[in-house]
Order: sequence, then C-alpha cells, then structure tokens
Amino acid sequence: MTETFPTTSQETRTRILEAAVKVFATKGYHDTKVDDIVSESHSSKGAFYFYFPSKQDIFLALSDTFAELLESRLTQAMENETRGLQQMDAALSASLGLFSQYRGLAKIALVQAVGLGAVFEERRRIINDRLTRIIQVRLERAIQEGSIPEQQTEIAARAWVGTLNEIVTHWIYTGTPSLEESLPSLRKFLARSIGISEERIQAGDS
Repeated sequence: MTETFPTTSQETRTRILEAAVKVFATKGYHDTKVDDIVSESHSSKGAFYFYFPSKQDIFLALSDTFAELLESRLTQAMENETRGLQQMDAALSASLGLFSQYRGLAKIALVQAVGLGAVFEERRRIINDRLTRIIQVRLERAIQEGSIPEQQTEIAARAWVGTLNEIVTHWIYTGTPSLEESLPSLRKFLARSIGISEERIQAGDS
C-alpha cells in the first residue's frame, strides 16, 4: 500500500528536520544514513522521501534554514538601532545568540558543509554573499553619515563574515571561549578594522 502525505502536514516535516539536525551534528554528513534520520524522527522512509528526495536535499534545507534565520536576525537587530556601533553591537549580539541557540544547525552550515562538493560549496558561497551584502549596505550607510572613513566596503564586509565564521567554528569544535565571552573583543576588533577610533570604541558610541 502506497503511503500518501498531505502537503500541509508540517509537523512531520519539522520532526524530520529536527531529527536530521541531531543526527548530522553527531555523525557527520557522510556517516549519516537516511535510516538514522527516519529512526530518530519516529517516522517512515515514505514520509522522509515525500518531503526530501535525498540526504543531500535535507542537508541543504537545513543549511538554508539556518542562513535565513541568521539573515532575519541580523536585519531586524540592525533596523532597531539608528547608526554606528549600536548597529554593530546589535548585529553581533543577535548573530552570536543565534549560533548559541542553534549550535547543531551552525555546525551543519559552517563546519560539515565544507568540502562536500560543488553543490554545497556553491550554496555556502551564496549564503556568504548574502550576509556580506547586508553588512556592506550598513557600512556604506555609515560612510555616508560620516561615522566611518571611506573604504572598500565589500572587502571590509567579507572580512567581517570571515572573522565571525572563524570565531564560531572554533567555538563549535572546542566550546571555548563562549560566544558571550568573545563578544567584547570581537566588537573592538571589528570596530578598529573599519577605522573607528579608540575613544569612540571605549565610549560605545559612534
């Protein structure tokens, strides 16, 4: 008898996704089998393949989910502040908070997706480009406002994304230092990298 699943049954899909996060984070992409995800989600292979044609597809779906969450949190955090270091602080706090909250997803998106082939690398590039663009737009606005000196905003934005990736990746592997502990030093480093003076950094106001 053929199994059928209504497209509105998001509960099953969500349960499978949550199970996949646990299994991928524990076993890694290559050692994870569809059966492992099915078992962890207490569903069936029919349900799995109804929502996800392959293991690759569910892995990419999880990466996209995390990227969308991160983009949304960053945008919202910065929109709640008017300018300068306040926006940077809000964005850093929001992003590091998201990584802490969804460590399993962060591990999948930042660590396990590396070196898995052209499809995964292209997806990572697109995600990094989207995050870079968000930061770049804010830096260009800060230049227009006179908050920071003229500079190559795309290069600065990519450097910020790379720095954040490295800090979070190290934390994912080792658990130290905590992302909360990293925030003050990271804030100062990024502020200096775009030409904000020590006086303004210490004052926390630009």
